[in-house]
Amino acid sequence: MWSVWSQKSTMWLGALLTLLLCSRLQSQENSFTINSIHMESLPQWRVQNGQSVHLQCTVDISTTSLKRPQHQVLFYKDDVVLRNVSSVKNAESFFISQARVHDSGMYKCTVLLNNKKKTSEESRLLVQGMPKPKVTLDKREAIEGGVVTVNCSVPGERAPIYFKVEKFERDPKTIKLTKEKNSLEQNFVTVEFPIGEQDYVLYFTCQASISLGFQTETSETTRSEEVTVTESFSTPRFHVSPRGVITEGDQLEIKCTIQVTPLAHETPEIIIQKDKAIVAHSSRGSEVAYSAMAMVEHNGNYTCKVESSRLSKVNSIVVNITELFPKPKLESSSVRVDQGERLDLRCSIPGAPPANFTIEREGTIMSLGQNFTKITDGWESGTYTCSAGVGKVVKKSNAVQIKVCGNISKPRIFHDTKSEIIKGQAVRISCQSENGTSPITYYLLRGSDILENITKTSNDPAVFRDNPTEDADYKCVADNCHSHLEASSEALSIKVIAPVHQVKLSILRNSEVETGKEIVLQCSVTEGTGPITYRFYKDKDSKPFHQTISNDTQVIWYKEQASKEQEGQYYCIAFNKASVTLSSSHSNVLMVKVFLASWKKVLITVVVLGVVIGALIVGAKCYVLRKAKAKQMPVEMSRPAVPLLKSNNEKVAEPSSEANSHYGYNDEVGNHAMKQPNESKADPVNSDVEYTEVEVSPAEPHQVLGTRGTDTVYSEIRKAEPRSGEHRYSRTEGSLDGS
Repeated sequence: MWSVWSQKSTMWLGALLTLLLCSRLQSQENSFTINSIHMESLPQWRVQNGQSVHLQCTVDISTTSLKRPQHQVLFYKDDVVLRNVSSVKNAESFFISQARVHDSGMYKCTVLLNNKKKTSEESRLLVQGMPKPKVTLDKREAIEGGVVTVNCSVPGERAPIYFKVEKFERDPKTIKLTKEKNSLEQNFVTVEFPIGEQDYVLYFTCQASISLGFQTETSETTRSEEVTVTESFSTPRFHVSPRGVITEGDQLEIKCTIQVTPLAHETPEIIIQKDKAIVAHSSRGSEVAYSAMAMVEHNGNYTCKVESSRLSKVNSIVVNITELFPKPKLESSSVRVDQGERLDLRCSIPGAPPANFTIEREGTIMSLGQNFTKITDGWESGTYTCSAGVGKVVKKSNAVQIKVCGNISKPRIFHDTKSEIIKGQAVRISCQSENGTSPITYYLLRGSDILENITKTSNDPAVFRDNPTEDADYKCVADNCHSHLEASSEALSIKVIAPVHQVKLSILRNSEVETGKEIVLQCSVTEGTGPITYRFYKDKDSKPFHQTISNDTQVIWYKEQASKEQEGQYYCIAFNKASVTLSSSHSNVLMVKVFLASWKKVLITVVVLGVVIGALIVGAKCYVLRKAKAKQMPVEMSRPAVPLLKSNNEKVAEPSSEANSHYGYNDEVGNHAMKQPNESKADPVNSDVEYTEVEVSPAEPHQVLGTRGTDTVYSEIRKAEPRSGEHRYSRTEGSLDGS
């Protein structure tokens, strides 16, 4: 049984494998192509807002297979995938139940089959119209100073949406406020509207619009429910007493009242202003009052303001006060009085009604009557006023500024430096008068010229600055309000020291000086205040060879008799107490040459010529003697040689030619021997000649090789002339072969 079941299972398995293999071979051999793809919108591509839309994508595929191949269909809106579906059908759909403006855009579909892809043309779906927005309010009743919150939304649409919300007064219909907002993420906006003073019955409207670039859709306007406004507090009211005509001296009271609603969120502040000045205020209760004795100054416009954080109400009134008597007038004999003169003041009222008068100076009572008279002592300066009173009404006069001028003392002039200043430096000159009513004006004079003036309101000195270039005398003149002439100070003399400028060294006459004559050097400066120190230097010596101090701008150094030692380069240095550095006081370098005098040149020339002539004479004489000696030598050389004898009659050996060369002999001796005999005979000097025969022993073996027998030496002795001294010439002849 088991074997039969096993055989059947094996058969079914083989058949299944055969079918799978055949189907795979068929699929490998199947071919397909995408013929076309297109998309359509039902009912059409332009629809109204809220209408359903059916987008259908139709695909045409050809294949060799008996079955339609499975493929993918993708729906796009503005290149964004909306749906991806696998299908074997030739049509697939994308359904929009209620089309909205945000559904507008470019649509297309794409089919994917294995590695093949085909896309339809893009078509624009246009959804027209916008639904009416929905408006809701947070309250139906509002209070002045409060807020109403309006919510405006467009259900079904998507952001961004532009909203326009407006606030209207119902009767008469007027636009009170408009607010516009662009919602980028939500399809609604929430807007707060303040409730103002003139708001009674309100309603709000909302309009929405969407802009997609290629189209803009705007909704109809939606109106909200009405909102009733309740007063937070009433408009302020004025109460003025006394009623009717108000005369100066009456008790004036100005009261401002309001009514506050129990529903008010806060208690307002009440303010009474006269012009722009606040005269009374209160932040508690429902009234505020301003009280004062009525005066003409209280005439004017009064304003009452009631203010909360969001609301303000205003009311105004004009108050008139009848004048009881005119304002008093204070008169003075003069507003500027010299110390010691009389000061007269008088207070009066136009119409001269009976009144009580008081004259004061800066709060101090000076007189209890209409008049004030005093001889001034310098302390009466100040502001004077007078007061006049009739009953309870007291009025002040105008203010009069009185200046009592104290006589000014002689100013003192001084400066903060030494009595001498360097040219180019500034000097500070001070002027001060210890006594005198300020302000005091100081004038600084240099000579008769006014340089500057300074006004001081205290007794501090006035400080001037000046840059004098030469010695100057300064004066200071002080003046104030006193009628006397101004006071002048003593003269202040200031000495100005000019630094040494442009040092120059020059030589008088000529820069080439004859020996024995004087050298005159002049060191000068173009500018400089004495005493000036002059120093003379020669060559590179660090110490001056001459120094002098002088008040002049030039000094002279001279040497009476110049010699060669004075030749060289000279310069000088000049400086005074104002000089900063010696380098700036250095002169030019001057070259001085010293030459010999004419008579010395002649004398030297004569001496030199004498020496030269003497030398020439001696040289000529030596030349003649040498010539004579040269002529005698050939005669001596032509005579037989006589042996020379020593003092003990011994023969003297003949020296060799090499030995003779060591003793001053040369080849000229042999040359002389070659001269003709007649030349020797013609020389008269060689007339007396003696001959001596000397026997010379044989030479040593190492001196003369092959010498035999006895050599004979002849010596020629010539007697010298008596004037020329004794001269001996000797000649030794030897025979190497004994003949």
